[in-house]
Amino acid sequence: MRLLAALERRFGPVVDVVLGREGLVVDEDSRSRLLMQVAEAMQQATKINARKTKGDYRPDPDAARFPEWEPPRLNGHDREGLNSASVGKKVTLTSLVEGWWREAKATGRSISTHQSYSTTVDKLAKFLGHNDARRVTPEDIVRFKDYRLSEVNPKTGKPVSPKTVKDSDLAGLKAVFGWAVSNRLLPSNPAEGITIKLGKPKRVRSKGFTDAEAQAILKAASELQRGKETLKTFAAKRWVPWLCAYTGSRVGEMAQLRKQDLRQQSGIWVLTVTPEAGTVKGGQAREIPLHPHLVELGFPTFVMSAPDGHLFLNPNDAEPDPEKRVLGPLQGVKNRLQEFARKFVPDRNVAPNHGWRHRFKTLWREVGLDPRIMDQIQGHAARTVGDEYGDVTIKAMASALAKFPRQGVDCASDYKV
Repeated sequence: MRLLAALERRFGPVVDVVLGREGLVVDEDSRSRLLMQVAEAMQQATKINARKTKGDYRPDPDAARFPEWEPPRLNGHDREGLNSASVGKKVTLTSLVEGWWREAKATGRSISTHQSYSTTVDKLAKFLGHNDARRVTPEDIVRFKDYRLSEVNPKTGKPVSPKTVKDSDLAGLKAVFGWAVSNRLLPSNPAEGITIKLGKPKRVRSKGFTDAEAQAILKAASELQRGKETLKTFAAKRWVPWLCAYTGSRVGEMAQLRKQDLRQQSGIWVLTVTPEAGTVKGGQAREIPLHPHLVELGFPTFVMSAPDGHLFLNPNDAEPDPEKRVLGPLQGVKNRLQEFARKFVPDRNVAPNHGWRHRFKTLWREVGLDPRIMDQIQGHAARTVGDEYGDVTIKAMASALAKFPRQGVDCASDYKV
């Protein structure tokens, strides 16, 4: 047993690579005998190499003892890339991403991640012209990467960014193929090791809104008159910019708020950002007190008078998956909010929805408030182990927010509830 354990430590990784490459799975007894043969072959190779160092390059007289390798065949076809767990099964790219999702969903991954990975896998299948996961090679992934980098985004009219290809496409493929390898459906991950080295992007301005840009959006939100848009889309344009300005939250977290996500506690109005309402990065709920100015503007009054459920979107009740019921409508609201903000911030160097998140940090730092409280409000992880000690209470957050600068004050007299 000690001998086999030593052989496993020394030669096991090499054996695994070769077996995986050839799509083979062996039982315990066969593996033990294989390790013994590998050890014997390595000793023989060492002797041959030692002989060569002395100038003797005659062929190995025992090399002929190894038979010619012929890959196993299945139903008349080579089993390249197929192990015993997938024998007799149809291993498609589509089935891999769905199998990955069943496990990922149980561990708390978001529906938006599933949607992103599914889109990438669908594009890969279309690019390759087939859906057979066993036929995908590293060279295929490289070709797909190059294709994506040259593809034009129909929404922007510009090439897909290298960051999107790296962090979305390649990351998704690595995760899905990695799951397949872990579950013995594929012998190797064709996307492993393939990446893009990103250069540091040029920065010509701050990522956050300027005072003038923020005031323009907030003034427009306050003065907005409803047109042909739905009542909830109108409400989103009216309130979500203000909510983002005073919480630094992701726009989706505010756009998916429900009536029950606002409550009053000890005289403080408190928002709950929760994955029960939709998608929240990291899947962690958090509570945010309302800035006093939001209360003055009448946001609690708006919420209390609204019907039950989501404030700014209508979930797709025909969708059986609770997360998917919100995801599609939420994306629509985010798109409308982006179009709305872009009218007043035409500079493409700032993201019209995410600019609030950067601006919140800038203003918070300007007035010297506690950074740990800021991170808690925005849903950012603690920066040090020490920061994880103790709680950031609602009282502490409310006290800090009371010192946070009021926004859009030049148009205060024009506010409409």
